[in-house]
Amino acid sequence: MRLIAVLVLLGLWQLLAVAGFWPPVVLPGPLQVWDQLLITSDAANGQGGYAGSTLLERLGVSLRRVGYGSAYGILIGVALGLVMGLVPLVRAVTEPAVTFLRALPPLAYLSLLVIWFGIDEEPKVYLLMIAAFPPVAVATATAVTGVGRQYVEAAQALGASRGHVIASVVLPASAPEIITGVRLAVGIAYSSVVAAETVNGADGIGGMVLNAQRYNQTSVVILGLFVIGVTGLLIDSAVVGAQRALSPWRGLV
Repeated sequence: MRLIAVLVLLGLWQLLAVAGFWPPVVLPGPLQVWDQLLITSDAANGQGGYAGSTLLERLGVSLRRVGYGSAYGILIGVALGLVMGLVPLVRAVTEPAVTFLRALPPLAYLSLLVIWFGIDEEPKVYLLMIAAFPPVAVATATAVTGVGRQYVEAAQALGASRGHVIASVVLPASAPEIITGVRLAVGIAYSSVVAAETVNGADGIGGMVLNAQRYNQTSVVILGLFVIGVTGLLIDSAVVGAQRALSPWRGLV
């Protein structure tokens, strides 16, 4: 049913585009977008794909940035969230700052990162890291504080140290919520890649979209959006699969 719905939507889109309900520069048909997919994927088309890089090469660059930024953000978020959940004083001190960062759009602090770190890879990765870590920190802190006290007391009664309680009780019980925070973080980081690549990021998918926008190449812009959306869905599916593997009991009761 999902496949049929997508095909019907694409067919309707193509029919309206052919009928001339809008000019191609406003919204080209799916066949034009498909043509751009073939052109930008061909390294021998005279342009090296698109402006010197193929679509696959651009996707790899953007995914690398998202991977580094998300990984750093997740590590910081889990560590900070764990401490926030276990130490109420730390949570009281750090929670306003985490909430403040979570409310900021990525473009709001991109200029500051460029001033601090220049226009190379650092500001892009740091932007994605800052975008990714607040959801993980909040989800981890909330999950840790929600662990049943009876489980902790039972482990302590059996002689478990504080470290063993954290490793064997707190983290496994918090895993589903933590992975949900990771899922949100990766999605936010990937949706921020276009913002991250506004500064010297012409070699990525976001850079391709921004460059095509300058020259009114609407079909290339739509292609870039489709690539970001589809790969984002695949990444999200992978995170959901990891969640099911690491916490198979979730949703059983």
